[in-house]
Amino acid sequence: MPRLWLDYCQFLMDQGRVTHTRRTFDRALRALPITQHSRIWPLYLRFLRSHPLPETAVRGYRRFLKLSPESAEEYIEYLKSSDRLDEAAQRLATVVNDERFVSKAGKSNYQLWHELCDLISQNPDKVQSLNVDAIIRGGLTRFTDQLGKLWCSLADYYIRSGHFEKARDVYEEAIRTVMTVRDFTQVFDSYAQFEESMIAAKMETASELGREEEDDVDLELRLARFEQLISRRPLLLNSVLLRQNPHHVHEWHKRVALHQGRPREIINTYTEAVQTVDPFKATGKPHTLWVAFAKFYEDNGQLDDARVILEKATKVSFKQVDDLASVWCECGELELRHENYDQALRLLRKATALPARRAEYFDGSEPVQNRVYKSLKVWSMLADLEESLGTFQSTKAVYDRILDLRIATPQIVINYAMFLEEHKYFEESFKAYERGISLFKWPNVSDIWSTYLTKFIARYGGRKLERARDLFEQALDGCPPKYAKTLYLLYAQLEEEWGLARHAMAVYERATRAVEPAQQYDMFNIYIKRAAEIYGVTHTRSIYQKAIEVLSDEHAREMCLRFADMECKLGEIDRARAIYSFCSQICDPRTTGAFWQTWKDFEVRHGNEDTIREMLRIRRSVQATYNTQVNFMASQMLKVSGSATGTVSDLAPGQSGMDDMKLLEQRAEQLAAEAERDQPSRAQSKILFVRSDASREELAELAQQANPEEIELGEDEDEDEMDLEPNEVRLEQQSVPAAVFGSLKED
Repeated sequence: MPRLWLDYCQFLMDQGRVTHTRRTFDRALRALPITQHSRIWPLYLRFLRSHPLPETAVRGYRRFLKLSPESAEEYIEYLKSSDRLDEAAQRLATVVNDERFVSKAGKSNYQLWHELCDLISQNPDKVQSLNVDAIIRGGLTRFTDQLGKLWCSLADYYIRSGHFEKARDVYEEAIRTVMTVRDFTQVFDSYAQFEESMIAAKMETASELGREEEDDVDLELRLARFEQLISRRPLLLNSVLLRQNPHHVHEWHKRVALHQGRPREIINTYTEAVQTVDPFKATGKPHTLWVAFAKFYEDNGQLDDARVILEKATKVSFKQVDDLASVWCECGELELRHENYDQALRLLRKATALPARRAEYFDGSEPVQNRVYKSLKVWSMLADLEESLGTFQSTKAVYDRILDLRIATPQIVINYAMFLEEHKYFEESFKAYERGISLFKWPNVSDIWSTYLTKFIARYGGRKLERARDLFEQALDGCPPKYAKTLYLLYAQLEEEWGLARHAMAVYERATRAVEPAQQYDMFNIYIKRAAEIYGVTHTRSIYQKAIEVLSDEHAREMCLRFADMECKLGEIDRARAIYSFCSQICDPRTTGAFWQTWKDFEVRHGNEDTIREMLRIRRSVQATYNTQVNFMASQMLKVSGSATGTVSDLAPGQSGMDDMKLLEQRAEQLAAEAERDQPSRAQSKILFVRSDASREELAELAQQANPEEIELGEDEDEDEMDLEPNEVRLEQQSVPAAVFGSLKED
């Protein structure tokens, strides 16, 4: 019955009889089966912790751990609280080494290890039974992502133990071995703080006991050591980054910059860099290390050493052909800087010579030395040197070789042709353009064609017109619309200056179809302008009509206005009115008010009452047409309603269950009904579309109401005509000859 034992033990605990209570707990544990010990031990442990008897508590906990080893953390916490740190460290080390141990507090193995490191490093005088150095170094190999903290714990252990030189050695070792910037920062900050505290302690001691010469020397030594540590920080940090990736080219360049002013260190760094960096694993361009190494020797006047470095670099197995090509170009530039022009030419000719075994430029299985002969960078520099230093034949041979290898760019082709043109080899330059055109397709060939055609026209003008036309037709065959405008304008200019005007017009007409839609408007403007200058204004009517058919509504509207304006200037008022009437079908009165105002001004100047009525009728008709277009109507209604939601349902409140399309149809019917209701009102106001019995005075009054800008009519009509009604026609009566009636005439 454990309940009786628990009540009895609790009763004894309340009496404070320690020995009797302890013996009673022992009797209970002996009397009860082991399956019920778990009910006794919590009260027993609470009794042990409630009295300052650490030896008794320790023995009790040791017995308890045999029953429940997973409760070791509770025992360790008690040992810490009772200042028995040596045994606490031993128990904690046992727990850390036991991979099957599961923490009741949910701590990971690393957290337990970190607690152990803090415990043994911060209490070196109380923890004697463990090898602290071996434990922490074991953690360094185990927890590689937390090296900074562990190194600091090891150094802290030696500092608290009074072994300052040993601690300094630990810091130096840590700085040389850590692999991440975070760990380096932790160790370095701790190291600097240690040195600073040592200096402060030394100065404080010297001020209290009085200074001696030996103390001054020691203090100066410590200050010098601290300053050296601070000055070494960038270099140490760079070393950490290079340990992370020894093939990082940019970090090697930064390391050289840190050694500025120390030539021996710079040479050693470059030597180490070119030996360490693997071109196939390098981050960055590995050839820059060789080039910078040679440049360093060159800046210090050691040209022979610089040449040796670059010569070695040309034999390195780089990953990219461009790296080796850059090295060869640097060899040539080195000789050029020191005016060894012939040597520079020899080097580049050597670089571009055919290898014993040819390989494709992008064939990764071949070494770059067998592929560099196809490097455009080396060939371009050789061509520049040949143009400046070589003969015409040697330069021509270089350009021909570039074209034969099919590595030329459009710029190379243009340079070759310009070179031949400068030496008066015009047909040869045209052949170079032709070879370049055969190498490239659109759009890369665009610049070659433009230059070729411009040069050809400038050379021959109209002397070889048919050949020029063939060239233009060849260029325009397959030309994308994006690049067609320039070629068509050049073609048309050729025909205008040297060919036939009708050919030029045909070219312009083709151009309006061939260019991009965004460029058609500009092309039509040029077409109209040139046609007006060559054939006269009347010849542009068909062009205007074609433009209005092809262009978008916005541009077609502009064309209509210009077309109508031209007809007005020619005195063709009816033509202009017909154009305005046609254009009105694409002009919504609510969005294109400028067009309707222009038409109104036109009618004020050239029209009469009937034409104004017709314009107003067309305007109402167009507006009704746009109102019954569902999509346009929906957008307009949303705009007018100003609803933030922007849904069609907002236009018909109370009918949210109906389909949106039905709502739009209802709205369209409402607008149509309103248009029908407007017709009677217009009839009532006597704005008529046909002649009626109304008098001329009434019509004039109505026209003045419809159009505030009254039209002044001439007053030269005959008085007799003014007295007639609008619907009366004057008829002259004549007698019919009798022969017309024949025998039908009555007596």
